[in-house]
Amino acid sequence: MKHLLVGDIGGTNARFALWRDNQLHEVNVFATVDYTNPEQAIEAYLESQGIARGGLAAVCLAVAGPVDGDEFRFTNNHWRLSRTAFCKTLQVERLLLINDFTAMALGMTRLREGEFREVCPGQADPSRPALVIGPGTGLGVGSLLRLGEQLWKALPGEGGHVDLPVGNAREAAIHQQIHSQIGHVSAEAVLSGGGLVRLYQAICALDGDTPRHKTPAHITDAALGGEPRALAVVEQFCRFLGRVAGNNVLTLGARGGVYIVGGVIPRFAELFLRSGFAASFADKGCMSGYFTGVPVWLVTAEFSGLEGAGVALQQALDH
Repeated sequence: MKHLLVGDIGGTNARFALWRDNQLHEVNVFATVDYTNPEQAIEAYLESQGIARGGLAAVCLAVAGPVDGDEFRFTNNHWRLSRTAFCKTLQVERLLLINDFTAMALGMTRLREGEFREVCPGQADPSRPALVIGPGTGLGVGSLLRLGEQLWKALPGEGGHVDLPVGNAREAAIHQQIHSQIGHVSAEAVLSGGGLVRLYQAICALDGDTPRHKTPAHITDAALGGEPRALAVVEQFCRFLGRVAGNNVLTLGARGGVYIVGGVIPRFAELFLRSGFAASFADKGCMSGYFTGVPVWLVTAEFSGLEGAGVALQQALDH
């Protein structure tokens, strides 16, 4: 019997699992720095499972970046992938490459109790799109459409690179401070791990403070410890995320709900839940009422990208 394999490959880690009976099995995580290319990492995974080369019927890999053509170059690590060479090397009959936020969006259809927390109450309209947005290494943005019973369509995009929205004079000053350093200020320039540091430095500069923290973890740890400056930075981060998410809801008509994903927000989940995110999310002037009843959830599931890769592979095989 040949196997189905799914993968979720980021800048630092590559996660692999077998997909069987619509479920993940034998999840394992590999550091990308330890391998020359994805084929080598997958061979190590297959060896750990006792699966010989040629033992895979199909593979679905979720990768960060636009997917087009034969060759894919990974954005945040040294790997490259040629579809032709990959299938030849691993003797795979079928390879499906999908954007990582396509996988993340499809993964939202697999959430279980205890893998998400309510941020804003409401009732999702299943006939309307859902928004999936997540600060991590970058800022991922995607949308999810329900096409029918157990049939979903994820629409990837590059929404993390829209302009950072400004809602008041303080935010305008922050934007100007960052613009003076880097030029164009995208949402991702602030709403990401590196963006949190940039935001911290900008706020320190505006207020005449000397920055004390150099990493996202140092800033979030300080905020969790009650340091006023770090708390103010995390609060502003949450407010900017609310503005970007709200803009996307209006653009998409995303009354199917909003899923907050990624590795940044769960680090300070309690602060996020008490933050001004919800107020900024719905701060849209005459359209503020549109957000009444739009639910928002903070996703804490560990392997949503892998789950979504499994959904994508299953749908491709079934249809």
